Amino acid sequence: MRFSNKVAIVTGGGSGIGKAIAERFVAEGGSVVINGRDRQKLDAAAALIDQTGERVDAFPGDIADPEVAQALTATALSRFGRLDALFNNAGVFRPKPFVDLSEAEYGWFLDTILKGKFFAAQAAASAMKEQGTGGAIVQTGSMWATQAVGATPSAAYSAANAGVHALTRNLAIELAPDSIRINTVAPGVVETPVYGTFMSEDQVAEVLPTFNSFHPLGRNGQPSDVAEAALFLASDQASWITGAVLPVDGGVTAGKH
Repeated sequence: MRFSNKVAIVTGGGSGIGKAIAERFVAEGGSVVINGRDRQKLDAAAALIDQTGERVDAFPGDIADPEVAQALTATALSRFGRLDALFNNAGVFRPKPFVDLSEAEYGWFLDTILKGKFFAAQAAASAMKEQGTGGAIVQTGSMWATQAVGATPSAAYSAANAGVHALTRNLAIELAPDSIRINTVAPGVVETPVYGTFMSEDQVAEVLPTFNSFHPLGRNGQPSDVAEAALFLASDQASWITGAVLPVDGGVTAGKH
């Protein structure tokens, strides 16, 4: 199995893409520490990921706080003895017209998406450097960082994720001497619980299907679609790939159809 005896941290691991990543990582022999702000959601996810609890731990906290990133890394090291991969996945999404966006909302996007990933990567890379065995960091960016979508005005979200993409390229060069690889997946519309944070259940059921045709491949993404790409980038199969931003978007950024 690809991740036998490997240890990973998954931020935003309580649902959606992060939960799918954690489930597959454990299924392929690894152990994980999942992070998110909702303790109840994390505990429920952990029970599904590994009913025995032997290869999963849950650490609640806001990843926008650098102290949480440090504590999360310390938890992985104390519980499982090492750290091989960070899935820097936590994020937020809420479309809103640019002219209506407040300073607080702007800060919310940047803190969670960019600041959170910056300091989580810093804590993980420091641990990996001290270990001396290299490692992999896989970030969740966004198609919106490279392509605007009129139906979902997302200036602050897009700007924050563009920062994530730039961070990926810079860290790839800086961390390469320590055999630490960093890559990013950039999803299109993926059917995750995030849409339920700003739409009702009925609205989600009505609106999300309208985006199927937005993707050249004819369907919205599922968390497993992105998880499989992220797991590949974290695996030894991708040992000569670093600094890449991989579109996982059903063909949207390839062009119009």
